[in-house]
Amino acid sequence: MLLRKDPSVAARRFRALARRWLPLIQARGLGIVLLAGIAGVVSGLAVVAVSGIVQRIHLLLFDLQENARLSAMFSLSRPTQALVPCLGGVLLGLSLIALRRLRRRTPIDPIEANALYGGRMSLNDTAVIAAQTMVSSGFGASVGLEAAYTQVGSGLASWLGREFRVRRADLRILVGCGAAGAIAAAFEAPLTGAFYGFELIIGVYSLANVAPVLTAALCAAVTAQLFGDAPFPLELGGLPAITVAQYVPFVGLGLLGGAASIAVMYAVTLVERGFVRLRVDQALRPAIGGALVGALALITPQVLSSGHGALHREFAMNYGLATLATVFALKMLASAVSLGAGFRGGLFFASLFLGALLGKIFAIVLAAVYPSLGMDTGVAAVVGMASLAVGVIGAPLTMSFLALESTGDLTITGVVLCASIGSMLLVRETFGYSFSTWRFHLRGETIRSAHDVGWMRSLTVGSMMRTDVRKIDAATPLAEFRRQVPLGSAQRIVAVDEGDLYAGILIVPDLHTATVPDATEVRALARFADTVLVPTMNAQSAAGAFQKAGSEELAVVEGFTDHRVVGLLTEAHLLRRYAEEVDKARRDVAGEE
Repeated sequence: MLLRKDPSVAARRFRALARRWLPLIQARGLGIVLLAGIAGVVSGLAVVAVSGIVQRIHLLLFDLQENARLSAMFSLSRPTQALVPCLGGVLLGLSLIALRRLRRRTPIDPIEANALYGGRMSLNDTAVIAAQTMVSSGFGASVGLEAAYTQVGSGLASWLGREFRVRRADLRILVGCGAAGAIAAAFEAPLTGAFYGFELIIGVYSLANVAPVLTAALCAAVTAQLFGDAPFPLELGGLPAITVAQYVPFVGLGLLGGAASIAVMYAVTLVERGFVRLRVDQALRPAIGGALVGALALITPQVLSSGHGALHREFAMNYGLATLATVFALKMLASAVSLGAGFRGGLFFASLFLGALLGKIFAIVLAAVYPSLGMDTGVAAVVGMASLAVGVIGAPLTMSFLALESTGDLTITGVVLCASIGSMLLVRETFGYSFSTWRFHLRGETIRSAHDVGWMRSLTVGSMMRTDVRKIDAATPLAEFRRQVPLGSAQRIVAVDEGDLYAGILIVPDLHTATVPDATEVRALARFADTVLVPTMNAQSAAGAFQKAGSEELAVVEGFTDHRVVGLLTEAHLLRRYAEEVDKARRDVAGEE
């Protein structure tokens, strides 16, 4: 009863339990696997809860039958339902205004958390992203729920790891476990979820993370089955065998899927830039975008929400080329408008639907040109689904395992892998990013994956510099300098003006051998006066400054506008510290102590 009345008591007891079991957890191995299993169970429950809430919203707002899917509707039951996405945009806009007044920073998702912050995620961010995604998808915006699934799973896993005070590398693994469990529960596909965690969230597959990630994925899938059906199971059995002659066309379909994924990403960016050029406030954009999506829904409701119901409908029915092309264009437009207008969500589920449509279009066109190939539209839909999704999320093995767990056919899985690799190579060589990292690029971030580069940002000049800097007045005559600094007493001295303002570095041997009048001010012999470091620069930027200047030592000043000298850094120390951190990161990835 006391625990129920006072949550702080429960929190203190949980922390006490964490400290008691801390030695086991820090030993990695079994401890991390146990935490991963808990994270998987929590992720499975979160997926069931989120999908159930969104489905209830659909039932309420769109008059659906109990087990019906929104995007599987043939038409809206009432024209006024086209206003529902606009209403969702209004609610989302109000939330943006509230967050702006609270001065909340941009929420951090699992990829960014693992890349920059060592897996540390905020529960407040998790709640904000989950709520905004449920509003976006629940009111019909053309976005997927994977953002809410993975955010909740990873956020709770990160919190669990921090409570047990696991190490940085283990916390990153737990974040990947949370996301892996979420995807495994959503698709009822443990291998798909596990490799989603490996490829997108952790950034690498290694012996150190295989046991916990697979444990989390299995626990999440089992939990979702026990407490409710998986929200988006794909069962695509009964497909015909593939002939050798069809391999090359399917690889071509993979390249086409990659090109289509680039078009989708560019379309989202164009919508965003259009709103910026029109100077539309961010809080108003979702309402405008929702109105446009609602207008498209009057043509076909298949553009609404993630499109999972429409995907199953496309596999079950054989539509003509014109219908497929129309739905493809409208769904792409609706997704671009939704994300570009600021609705919260992802493109994973939408890309599966778009890819299936693209595959069917490809098969119908190819059958008209080369009827002897015998291209099956169902197989082409699976290959197109995987190849376009790979271009968007950047995870070929994830999509290959999704094909395997959906069809149970190893031959089709092999073709999907070839097409996925072709799609990924095309996107990487021509565009350079998947949608998972493209949005970071638009915000000015340089990360390209979930690989841990946060240590590089924390390895700053301020943390490596020496503060015991020997200085001398830049107006000191050369003769006086030689008297104060005998040859062999130092290698370099920093020349400063009044107020310790940087004037350059004096190379002691050069000044003792210089053939200039003794009355010459040492300022005239100072070097690297235009090249300085600042304490906030990271190791990569500092290394570039050393290479550009050609110096073995550079002065550190207060800032780029305030040149007061605060320290000195040698290139040798910088490279040694960088090498130590690289080796530490390598050992963490390999699971070495």
